[in-house]
Amino acid sequence: MDRVRTDSPISATLVAWGNAWLTGHVGLDEAVDRVERAAGPQLVAVPVDAASTTEAAGSPLPAEVSASAAELADVPLRGFLADLRGEGLTSFRLALPAPGDPLGLTGPPAFTRSAVAAEQAAIAVLAGKRLGLVPAEDRRGSSYSGVRWATMPAATTDADVPQLAEAERALTLTMRSATDALIGVDGPTQGFPSLDSADEALAPGYPGRAHRLGALAARLALALRLADERGLTSSQLTTRNEALRDLDRAVRRARIAAHHAIVELRTP
Repeated sequence: MDRVRTDSPISATLVAWGNAWLTGHVGLDEAVDRVERAAGPQLVAVPVDAASTTEAAGSPLPAEVSASAAELADVPLRGFLADLRGEGLTSFRLALPAPGDPLGLTGPPAFTRSAVAAEQAAIAVLAGKRLGLVPAEDRRGSSYSGVRWATMPAATTDADVPQLAEAERALTLTMRSATDALIGVDGPTQGFPSLDSADEALAPGYPGRAHRLGALAARLALALRLADERGLTSSQLTTRNEALRDLDRAVRRARIAAHHAIVELRTP
């Protein structure tokens, strides 16, 4: 299966609307509808025994859900989340890693490898354990296009990620530095896309500062994806790539801080 878009990662949508549901700002149906609106039908691969139990009785999933199970079955995201709630689901965390920068991840290795390959993951925080969710594009025939989530155990330790104010400050400074660096690079002019063209938004319940930071990060992520290398010399490419690499890291950190803000509000 192919990777899903990372400039507008579906993991971020699941985290935002999942947390809005868990904090009582939206219902489960609305949360899942928003995820499906962003990327089509959502299925979760779970062990066959877990899928049978869920479909037959709607009871909670077993304590250990492993992506390494020999036989997997697909269950709808809506039922999967409802079952996790019965297992003690309290929040979702976002991971936006890149090679050499496992941002938002603390292991174990199997989950880290899958998340880095996908460049994104969501982490479901339950009572005494965590579950990693890694998305992949799910195409079947000429008309079906959705997302299939792989599930695997995730480490219970928190990742070292920035708070909202820290991430906002770092993004602002990095954006200025990148702009200064790129001004000196001749070549095709590339404007930043408008906020309206960035199709990601946080869910109800998030603080205004998180909404603003999330919108800016989404806009910059789209700009990074659309960046054009044509017409540049080797030296210009080096300067440009260094600036964009720093900006990409700041954007990913800002996105994580914005998506975790609603959880931080509940932390004493």
